[in-house]
Amino acid sequence: MTDTTPSYIVSAPQGLHVSIGLPASKSISNRVLVLHALAQGKAGIQNLSECDDTRVMTEAFNGLPTHIDIGAAGTAMRFLTAYLSVTEGTRTLTGTQRMRQRPIGLLVEALRSLGAQIEYVENEGFPPLRITGGKLQGNQVTLAGNVSSQYISALLMIGPMLPNGLHLHLTDHIISRPYIDLTLQLMKQFGAEAAWSTPDSIDIQPGTYRDIPFTVESDWSAASYWYEMLALTGDPTSSVELSGLFEHSHQGDSHGADLFARLGVQTTYTPQGVHLSKTDATVDYLDEDLTNIPDLAQTFVVTCCLRGIPFRFCGLQSLRIKETDRIAALVAELHKLGYVLRPETDGVLMWKGERCTPQPTPVIATYEDHRMAMAFAPACLTMPHLRIAHPEVVSKSYPGYWDDLRRAGFLITPDKP
Repeated sequence: MTDTTPSYIVSAPQGLHVSIGLPASKSISNRVLVLHALAQGKAGIQNLSECDDTRVMTEAFNGLPTHIDIGAAGTAMRFLTAYLSVTEGTRTLTGTQRMRQRPIGLLVEALRSLGAQIEYVENEGFPPLRITGGKLQGNQVTLAGNVSSQYISALLMIGPMLPNGLHLHLTDHIISRPYIDLTLQLMKQFGAEAAWSTPDSIDIQPGTYRDIPFTVESDWSAASYWYEMLALTGDPTSSVELSGLFEHSHQGDSHGADLFARLGVQTTYTPQGVHLSKTDATVDYLDEDLTNIPDLAQTFVVTCCLRGIPFRFCGLQSLRIKETDRIAALVAELHKLGYVLRPETDGVLMWKGERCTPQPTPVIATYEDHRMAMAFAPACLTMPHLRIAHPEVVSKSYPGYWDDLRRAGFLITPDKP
């Protein structure tokens, strides 16, 4: 950490009593943008996310330039790779240095098996890609189900555009199934015939998408950080109102509410969204499979450590290929705070209560990862005057995060070099 690294000093209020308008769901926004484009849509999309990932996709769809730079947006890289494969023209798709280190070979090979023309511009198996779009005559793909669900969603969304439809067979253990189900549900809303034909296979009929108006739901992933704050605050009277969330949401991260109930946060659904309050119901140990909610791993890991609740979380295979290696990042940054985590395998992370000497003035590195910043900021509720490096990374999914914390009474102060 150098003296020139931008950072915030984050200090917590005594309690939380606030109503927050959450950002729109990034997951829904990015899928709807693809479906809208494939439908050659004219109808409007309301409440579209303002985050970086959605912004770069919106810019890409605006004229489809021959050179598309999606920055650090992994969702955009996967979805656009498939979309451009069925769209006439030749385009180069690239991103940041970290993005050029994130593997995409499995998706490229799956698309090539359908007839896609995709070349690696630099290193085999990694972006940048040169994609020449056209009609894909293949209709059978077998793909490992234990890799990023975004590969699967990218293939599914172009399925109706294939002359013979698409039969997708998934091998191994299927992770992040709720994200696949979210994609299928949205495709159906836009007029596709798509469904699971067996527990590990999906069939999509050839056809076209409908041009429909669409309003995007608020983001359950963003809600998780407010759940974390309720779990960590020492004020038993604290409560938070979060607007725009649905009880019967298709977002997989909505299931995080059930797990937070075991960490002392009660969810009450209202016509506007949810009301969060504290309870005394907490567990002594948490052993959970986070396969279906991997984006909440950082939130639960930080919450459990700071609450002194030992845990064993499995199903975290995909965390190694996110914006950073999130397992390694969690181990390193929680060590700064005095917690010794043990990764058992690529998909398991555990904490048995081991402690070490915390750094006197820890600065949390964020590794160009929005979720590292947002999951660690609430730690100031138990560790005063915490510093978060490169706080600007939150713009990837929750641009108003720091403003919302200020609204809730947190003191956010730029750390002067």
